[in-house]
Amino acid sequence: MPVIVRLGQNCDAGGLLPRGSWGTVAVMGGPGETGVSGDCRERMAAVTSERLGRALDMASRGWWRLAGRRVDLDGGHRWLDAPTCGPGPVGATWLRAEAERLGGFVREDVSGGGLLPSMSVLDGAGFRAAGLDQAVRHFYEHTACWRMEAWAQWSALFQPGGELVSRLFGRRVQQLALPARPLDVARGMDSRVVHLMDADGEQHAAGWLRTLPATGEFVYSGCYSARLLPGSDQPSVHVAFPLESGNVQVFLRPSVQADGSLVLSSPSGAFGDDGAYVTVRDGREAYAARVPIHERFHVYRDHRGVLRTDHELRLYRALVLRLHYRMEPA
Repeated sequence: MPVIVRLGQNCDAGGLLPRGSWGTVAVMGGPGETGVSGDCRERMAAVTSERLGRALDMASRGWWRLAGRRVDLDGGHRWLDAPTCGPGPVGATWLRAEAERLGGFVREDVSGGGLLPSMSVLDGAGFRAAGLDQAVRHFYEHTACWRMEAWAQWSALFQPGGELVSRLFGRRVQQLALPARPLDVARGMDSRVVHLMDADGEQHAAGWLRTLPATGEFVYSGCYSARLLPGSDQPSVHVAFPLESGNVQVFLRPSVQADGSLVLSSPSGAFGDDGAYVTVRDGREAYAARVPIHERFHVYRDHRGVLRTDHELRLYRALVLRLHYRMEPA
């Protein structure tokens, strides 16, 4: 017969339970045979997992501080100023904090809202929105009016690493949880668009929140806007994925194809060019690094008139992941 002992509020089970919590210890009968059961075991496992996650996050931020360069997000590197969030799962937690930082507000009643107020905000030396297929343009200007189905295929070489990153980071922090298996997105993705409004009531950016309908878990929680890079005469699509004390950002170069389809790409280049970046804030200091991740989106209508997107993600030149989206009016 096990002997059940209740842990009081001042007991922390050897440091594994937070003080002020209750647990249950079962002494399993023989000398030296003690074990933790019930709610105490669950709490211990949760605390251990949380501590491991915190350690991984701190190590990751430390690495990017070492790999990156110091940047002035209020001055010459303001083009890298983007939302971050506090500890814990990201999800949609960053939206209100970012709106307050901007002196604006969050507008959630955007039934016909889009990622960009108009595709013409991208007009520049290499892009004219007037040449886009109307369905492609409508998707970006009225994203909330569309629903999506998704398929994913990993390169065999990178699939184990993708699964590991998803387990250790993506699913835990509810951000950038790239689907590791085709069945992860078999039921499509739920999509919600909210707008970040500035003090004048104009759309500053859009939050695009994509979750798995089966579990409600976040796959992506991104901040979308148009942004002009230093020395460029062509605005880019800017996407920021907030993380604790930092973010991942992608600057995508737009181009219109002869058939009216849209290509968005983040090619290789120098610091300050289109591409992917990681930024980390450490008190009043900030660090940023350009990372060798390159993406290409091709948004088009097929021969049946169905709107689709082919998405490729590469590490250097190596193909890592292919995603395909089918979009249809909601």
